Amino acid sequence: MTVAVPVVDRLGVTVRATGPGADPAVLLGLALRRNPRRAQLLVSRVLGKHVPTDPRLVRAAGLLLGRLVADALAGRPAGALPATLPVALLHAAVRGEPGAAAALHAGALPAAEPVDALVLGFAETATALGHAVAEALGADYLHSTRRAVPGVARAGGFVEEHSHATDHLLLPADPDLLRGGRPLVLVDDELSTGRTALNTIAALHAAAPRERYVVASLVDARPDDTLVSGVAALGARLDVVALARAAVDVPPDALARAEAIRAGLPAPSQRGDTAAVGSERGDTAAIRVDLREHWPPGLPVGGRHGFRAADHARLDAALPALAARLGVRPGERTLVLGTEELMALPLRLAQTLADGPGGPDVRFSTTTRSPAVVVDEPGYALRDGLVFGSHDDPADGPGDRFAYNVGTGWDHVVVVVDPPADTPALATGLLAGLAPRTRRTTLVITP
Repeated sequence: MTVAVPVVDRLGVTVRATGPGADPAVLLGLALRRNPRRAQLLVSRVLGKHVPTDPRLVRAAGLLLGRLVADALAGRPAGALPATLPVALLHAAVRGEPGAAAALHAGALPAAEPVDALVLGFAETATALGHAVAEALGADYLHSTRRAVPGVARAGGFVEEHSHATDHLLLPADPDLLRGGRPLVLVDDELSTGRTALNTIAALHAAAPRERYVVASLVDARPDDTLVSGVAALGARLDVVALARAAVDVPPDALARAEAIRAGLPAPSQRGDTAAVGSERGDTAAIRVDLREHWPPGLPVGGRHGFRAADHARLDAALPALAARLGVRPGERTLVLGTEELMALPLRLAQTLADGPGGPDVRFSTTTRSPAVVVDEPGYALRDGLVFGSHDDPADGPGDRFAYNVGTGWDHVVVVVDPPADTPALATGLLAGLAPRTRRTTLVITP
């Protein structure tokens, strides 16, 4: 009898810890990219991008990362986590142990004095993570974007070398947000080589020099200190902080192995679904909730055009009333699904629901542009997926979008979009693909 070798073992990529902090093998899973430049995809279990996750764990991870940034800027020794929040609690929250995510989140809430800094999050994966880091610091926030916006001038941009979608734009409504002088904190979910961070720092430093930079990530897997020396060559200081430090061991023939694995896998059964789902079909028409009617005047939805330090408290005050409009019932198994770069507000809505009365079973995730291989086998990080067309008229043209590990059996899925993404293609694509997986769907429109 022939025994099938798991895909992860065939790929031969391994992750191991190289320093203090969280265990990267707990925080990360492995999958295959559909990308000729890199074979492996490190799938975070605390980011809320590819894996539906307790939103309190996702926010707590970002807030804890912000505490490490505060330590670096203040010249304090950077520990892995505050002494009151041991690594074991973070690991327990990732494993889903009862009460662990709530305890981690309660202990991670911001308590530090505000820091005059600019936090820059990388689209699309780190837009909510960067927001949480800025919240922990009480700092201004901006995230890069791949969506050009009419009427907003480009203030900068950079290239992400290994990505499937490489161009990033910086579109602050107030160009003064990028002024030099104060520290700049760059946030990404994973540091693999550091080249993207170095490209970004070099471009911004040429326009607005400053003395201090910090790069913060959930997992730092850089093989060397080229990033630090590169920033030093610009005449600036760089600190790097992370919840976990790792080495990713990649066999020299990894790209060939990945191609052979992909070629041997069956093709997805149909567009719109890359895994079998249950036969019970939910309501095909989503209930619409328009938050524009109840949104605080002048409060940005997120960091695409800038989110000022004072806006964090305004968002906190508005969230309970906004979350109450989503129609989530106590005891329902609920997924709050953000869309691509729109991660921060869906995360906070989900976290507010999870912390609210009645204790609904809430998870948070977002759709993505990242094409990856779905394989339904134990130990593989992407066991289920939806494929659907883009629905926001992207500047780089139409293309496929993805939602991973959504699974089935949801009582309620809450999909959060902004107005450019509220199109007929949304209904025939993402919403139609979700219908067999949930009893009912709510579509939330932001300002």
